[in-house]
Parts: sequence; C-alpha cells; structure tokens
Amino acid sequence: MPTIDPERSLLLVIDFQARLMPAIHDGEAAVHNAGRLIEAATLLGVPRLFTEQNPKGLGPTVEALPVDEGRLVAKQSFDACREAGFLDRIPRDAQVVVAGCEAHVCVLQTVLGLLDASRTTYVVGDAIGSRAAESRQAALRRMERHGAEIVTTEMVVFEWLKTAEHPKFRQAVALIK
Repeated sequence: MPTIDPERSLLLVIDFQARLMPAIHDGEAAVHNAGRLIEAATLLGVPRLFTEQNPKGLGPTVEALPVDEGRLVAKQSFDACREAGFLDRIPRDAQVVVAGCEAHVCVLQTVLGLLDASRTTYVVGDAIGSRAAESRQAALRRMERHGAEIVTTEMVVFEWLKTAEHPKFRQAVALIK
C-alpha cells in the first residue's frame, strides 16, 4: 500500500464523546493525538468527517476536538457505514484515516464496513481508545488482519506533508513536537 496521499485523504473522527471519554484507558492521549490530526488536516486542507454515537445518551464530541460545521453524522449503528448516506460522503477512491473510540466497537465495525465498501483505510493506533487496553489491542489486530493499515499520528502528518519543502512544514511539525 502506498503512502497516505493528502489529495485523497479524509480524516474520520469517531465518537470522542463527553460521557464516554472518562472511561477510556489512556483517553487523554487518544484525544490529544486526534486533536493533532484535526489541526494537521485543517492546516493541510484534508477534509474531515465526525461521528457521534447516540448523542442524546453519550453527549457531544469533547470540547477539545473542534467539529466542522456540517461534517457531523449522528448515528445509532455501531458501524457508521450502516447509516443512510454515510458512505456517500466518502469518495470511492478516498484514503480514510481513522481516529476514535471505542476501538473494539464503533471504530472496529466502521473500519470493517469501510473495508467491505472498498475504501482504503488507515487506523491511527495512537488516536484510538477503548475502556480496556486488551480490547484496543484485539481490535487493532483484527482490523489489520482484514486489510486496514495501522499507523501513528506522526506517520500520517509526515505522509500528508510528503517533503520538508512543503510550505506548511514548520507549522505541521510544530503540532508533533
């Protein structure tokens, strides 16, 4: 699989919700890395899409993660791909970069749905979380077995940049340090 192409990328941020996050193992780190991805995507012109699972029950996305106007999908299905119109928002040739919670439920099922719909999918391992570390690890292994690439926040940012000569290189690297 080639490096992540910023021209074809879409950042998908799954269910970082207020009532869920206090229970997530290392949740602060996952939120921090998702925030860095959102900032880098914004800086580099990569489109973003956000989901919230049962927002009436789990609350909105945490305040630390800015949700783009008109780019939020409220859902009841654990697999966002089962929501009407969701896949229509993701181009067929998109490279979907995924961050979110919970790794073994909504992230896993959505990633499997994306793969089933023939979308190239990259799961950002340091920007996903579960209540139990074991659940997160099992989900990562399963997603990888089914064809998702497991990457890190830094890998994504540097692949989006492509070169140290990128005009936004210094700004993007500042997000990593």
